[in-house]
Amino acid sequence: MRRLAALFESLDTTTSTRLKIDAMVDYFRGTSASDAAWAVYVLMGRRVKRSVGPALLHAWLNEESGLPHWLVEETYASIGDLAETIALLIAPEGTDHTGNASPATLTDWFEQRILPLADLPTEDQRRIVVGWWHELPYRECFLVNKLLTGSLRLGVSRALVTRALAEVLGHSRTQIERALIGAWNPSVQFWQALTLNEGSAHASHPYPFYLASPLDGPIESLGQRHDWLAEWKWDGIRGQIVRRAGECTLWSRGEEIITDRFPEIVSAASSLQSGTVLDGEVLAWAEDKVLPFAQLQKRIGRRKLSAKILKEIPARFVAYDLLEWQGEDWRPKPLRERRAQLELVLESHQTDTLGLSAAIDSPSWTSLAPLRDSARTKGVEGLMLKNWDSAYGTGRQRGAWWKWKIDPFVFDAVLLYAAPGHGRRSNLYTDYTFGVWAGDALVPVAKAYSGLTDEEIRRLDKWIRTNTREKFGIVRSVEPVLVFELAFEGIAKSTRHKSGIAMRFPRIKQWRSDKATKDADTLANLQLLLAQQPHGQ
Repeated sequence: MRRLAALFESLDTTTSTRLKIDAMVDYFRGTSASDAAWAVYVLMGRRVKRSVGPALLHAWLNEESGLPHWLVEETYASIGDLAETIALLIAPEGTDHTGNASPATLTDWFEQRILPLADLPTEDQRRIVVGWWHELPYRECFLVNKLLTGSLRLGVSRALVTRALAEVLGHSRTQIERALIGAWNPSVQFWQALTLNEGSAHASHPYPFYLASPLDGPIESLGQRHDWLAEWKWDGIRGQIVRRAGECTLWSRGEEIITDRFPEIVSAASSLQSGTVLDGEVLAWAEDKVLPFAQLQKRIGRRKLSAKILKEIPARFVAYDLLEWQGEDWRPKPLRERRAQLELVLESHQTDTLGLSAAIDSPSWTSLAPLRDSARTKGVEGLMLKNWDSAYGTGRQRGAWWKWKIDPFVFDAVLLYAAPGHGRRSNLYTDYTFGVWAGDALVPVAKAYSGLTDEEIRRLDKWIRTNTREKFGIVRSVEPVLVFELAFEGIAKSTRHKSGIAMRFPRIKQWRSDKATKDADTLANLQLLLAQQPHGQ
């Protein structure tokens, strides 16, 4: 555990990509196979079953700190992170991760200590966990509490982890990515298989997804129009259909098997030849058009799919790439070949449930631009542009795949509430709630977490602390005087929100210091925008 704590500190105290990779390389080269496997599990953002909930930890903190309840709560509100608050208030003074740290290995911590907690009575859980608090130095105490609640964020992307593993093991990033797809258990056997490059262990596993980058320059900078495939950018769930070894499995980009969520898609794809893997989009689809993403969410959120919901919200898989054919990996082949074969594969399998993402026929960039502008009327997000000569890559590799999205919706709103962020920003107020006018009152309509510069975040944090009206745990209501321009991708009706609407991907576009509270938008305008959306979105 002490080595993982030291790694966490190294990752948390630098923004350098190279230094983060070097820190992970040093860790993997100097640790055991079992600890390396568990470290990969944690670094990849995977979580073990929660052993103890934050409510219990919070209660035990108040009991064990020896401090007045109000002081503990003020400290927690100021820090904004429960694990860090516990470590600061209870961990022994004068130690760090190199001092009197626990000699137990990472494997021991998970397999002998943390995981068995779930089966113990609450009083035994308390005795053991509180004992750790009093024994462990600050950094390890913090880390153990994060692992207990399953809320650890290490500040590294999946791509950085695979780059580090590629350096340590001498395999390509693509091979590493493939091996980490799907369900796997952190064990010596897993690490050995990764070291020997034995690849994915199960025939149902998909390939790592290739991701497009936002187009941030003029469309003409891509060169000749005929070098690029243009498709609609569908607003659904990115997925892969894997048809191998007598099985058909549907995976989401989040590496979750969603076969049982969309049985009609799997049924249609089961007729594909074994050794076929398709990349595409899962959509809510009816009357030959895509339905709003909010409709698709209703399918995802239900434990049991009734005949009624299957009829009301039918689903379709729109395929746009062929990753495997007749058991052969087609990803290295140029898109031109993959697309031609994909069309042949689907020629005899096209149904209302399984289809091909159509290529958009336009001879020039000039004629393509108006089609992109009309995307919202079709219920899509814009265009995808893919170089015909490109291979199917891994992760977000710039240059070959671009997403040319339509401009987002924007509106002006007033800052109403603020809460602390997570990880390195846990001591700053970075989670914001905004409202608009409904008559003479401001009604919350959106939460946003991104869009400000580091300097603006620090300035706003200072303002929030000196302009707080009330405190609700770690949340503060503030004087409603600051106006921000927010951007969002879509809007839908919602019975869960007081405003009656829900926004998709809201974020801060700019701080409008030139505007007063009275200049903020109205709920009536947002409701009018909702009514104007296609498909009743």
